[in-house]
Amino acid sequence: MKRLLREEIKENESVMKAISVRGDGQNPSDLYLNETQRPDVAPGHVLIRTAFAGVNRPDVLQRKGSYPPPPGASPILGLEVSGVIETIRPPVNFGDDIGWKVGDEICALVNGGGYAEYVSVDIRHLLPVPRGLSLAEAASLPENILTVYANLMEHGALKAGETVLVHGGNSGIGAMTIQMGKAFGAKVIATARGADKCAFAQAMGADLVIDSDAEDFVAAVKAAGGADVVLDIVAGDFFAKNLACLNMGGRIVQVGFGKDAVVEVDLRRIMAKQAIVTGSMLRPRSPDEKARLTAKVHERVWPLIESGAIRPILTAEFDFAEADKAHAWIEKGDHKGKVVLRVSS
Repeated sequence: MKRLLREEIKENESVMKAISVRGDGQNPSDLYLNETQRPDVAPGHVLIRTAFAGVNRPDVLQRKGSYPPPPGASPILGLEVSGVIETIRPPVNFGDDIGWKVGDEICALVNGGGYAEYVSVDIRHLLPVPRGLSLAEAASLPENILTVYANLMEHGALKAGETVLVHGGNSGIGAMTIQMGKAFGAKVIATARGADKCAFAQAMGADLVIDSDAEDFVAAVKAAGGADVVLDIVAGDFFAKNLACLNMGGRIVQVGFGKDAVVEVDLRRIMAKQAIVTGSMLRPRSPDEKARLTAKVHERVWPLIESGAIRPILTAEFDFAEADKAHAWIEKGDHKGKVVLRVSS
């Protein structure tokens, strides 16, 4: 009897709850709470007991089958988490000082698997919970901040004194771009749709907010002196308009496409403005590159968070079993800032 009890305990410890997708995943209601095996912890990784998981648009795309996980990644949704270190497997031939210990509260970029009670994370992708922030707020940071920093500050090469134009100023990416741009000394112009979303972007610190439903943002941006960097999550017909807004030597950085991903480009306009058109995805980057980017964000952005110059904006928090409601909220498009799932207390 005692042996059976120990076997039952061991079996239970290897199982966790996670969000799964039924059918073709085209509707939020296709998400459901399921049981699955806990992830293995490879050398150089830690096992995190998840407290909160960030909910992002790429999760919605993956649910629908249009953003499949890269080879070797967990098929479970979720790209960012906060929680507590449960287990550490130091890298092979690594010294005793790994910088972390069991029980530490952290947040992290993950390569999938965030919508689960436990997730395995490359130890180099961990970030401490910023002083003064809750675990819920911390869960909203990694995917958002690493995406914005990589595209705004590295690909976009934004400099103090320049002007950045960001679309969707009410979104998680938009709100973070506004704050990061201001924190690094830039002028920020944001677009949003409707008075309520525009007021939110204004509250985030944007110097100029344009209601793209009510007026031509190209004329307004030009009147304000044009843009040196455009961070765009829309694409479609916005691409030609972005190019029209761009100053000489400006950079268009594409990080998403709410409209068509395929656009028509007049190369003469790019050549005439000596413009650079670039963009990137975060998830396909190598573990080494994500580690480099994580370290750079820790060095340059974390102090800005702890000083209050940049702050997380949570618009909604859903229980773990309500992942369907969280996805419906994201797809509705009325959110301002970030959405998280409360996985455990």
